Amino acid sequence: MVPTLTDDEVGKKVVDAEGKELGIVAKVDGSTAYVDPNPSVAEHIMAKVGWEGEDEEDYVVTTEMIDRVDDEIVLQGDI
Repeated sequence: MVPTLTDDEVGKKVVDAEGKELGIVAKVDGSTAYVDPNPSVAEHIMAKVGWEGEDEEDYVVTTEMIDRVDDEIVLQGDI
């Protein structure tokens, strides 16, 4: 089942299948999450209150790449 992304995911950690942190969700747009790979403390706080947006260093994660969404977003092992 393909997970659904909502604005509630902004600020969540994104990890690979082994649990390595890859960044935080800066923005959600439909079935796409924009992930900040090097968030500062200020960006973590801004994301939690919805002030963080995408920028040129962010990378894209689509729902097809996600294994599950809970307290963090876990990517599939085969990507």
